[in-house]
Amino acid sequence: MRQTPPELPASSGTPSASEHRKGGNPSFRNATRIQESITSKFERVILLWLAAHLPSWINSDHLTLLGFVSMFFAGASYAWARWHPAGLLLATLFLALNWFGDSLDGTLARVRNRQRPRYGFYVDHMIDSFGALFLMGGLAISGFIDWRIAMAMLVAFLLLSIETYLATYTIGVFRLSFAKFGPTEIRILLGIGNIVLWLRPQARVAGLSWRLFDFGGLIAAIGLAAMLVVASVWHTIVLYRQETLR
Repeated sequence: MRQTPPELPASSGTPSASEHRKGGNPSFRNATRIQESITSKFERVILLWLAAHLPSWINSDHLTLLGFVSMFFAGASYAWARWHPAGLLLATLFLALNWFGDSLDGTLARVRNRQRPRYGFYVDHMIDSFGALFLMGGLAISGFIDWRIAMAMLVAFLLLSIETYLATYTIGVFRLSFAKFGPTEIRILLGIGNIVLWLRPQARVAGLSWRLFDFGGLIAAIGLAAMLVVASVWHTIVLYRQETLR
C-alpha cells in the first residue's frame, strides 16, 4: 500500500481527550516522499490511469488486502516450486498481483481524495514486513536458494526498513527507493529469475559455479546491508548537526 507517508507531529504533545472524542487529528506536517527508481516515472503514469478507471466499489482497503494475500501466495508458490516447477510461474503471477494491490492503493486514495496518512503508512509497512517474511520463507523452502542467504536478505530488508521509518519520523524524509531500485524493480528481477529457472532449473551464473538465486540473493543482501550502513551514517550526521549541543 503506497499511501501518503505519515505526517510528523508539529509538537511533542499527545492528542487531547477532546480531540479523540471529536474524532479530530492533531496538527501534523507531511514527510517528503522520495521515489527515484528506474521505473518510477512510467509506473506513475500507469497507476494514475488505473486509478482513474477502477470501478467505484473498489477502494484502497481492497487493494491493500489483495497485495497482502498475493505476497502470501507468492511465498507459498515458491515453497511449492520445491516439488513442482509450476510454482515458479505462480510466484511470478502473484508478484504481479502484489504490485497491482500494493502500488495502486495509495494512488487510488490520492486520486479520490480519500487519504488516511497515518493509518495507510502503518498498515502498509506492517504488511510489507509480513510480506517479506512470506516471500523469503518461501524462497528458503524452495531449494532454489540457500536458506541462509534467504534469511540474510530478510534480516537486511527489515533493518533497512527500520532505518527508513526512523528517518521518516526524525528527519521528515520518506525514501521509497535506494540507488534507483525500489520494490517494483525487485519484483521484475524476481519474475525474470523465475522464468529462467522454470526453463532451466539448474541455471547458474555464467562463468561461475553459483546457482542463479544464490548469486542474486547474496548480491541483494550485500546491497541492502550497504544501503543500511550508508543511510545510518548519513542520517546520524544530519541529526547530529541539527541538534549539536552548545
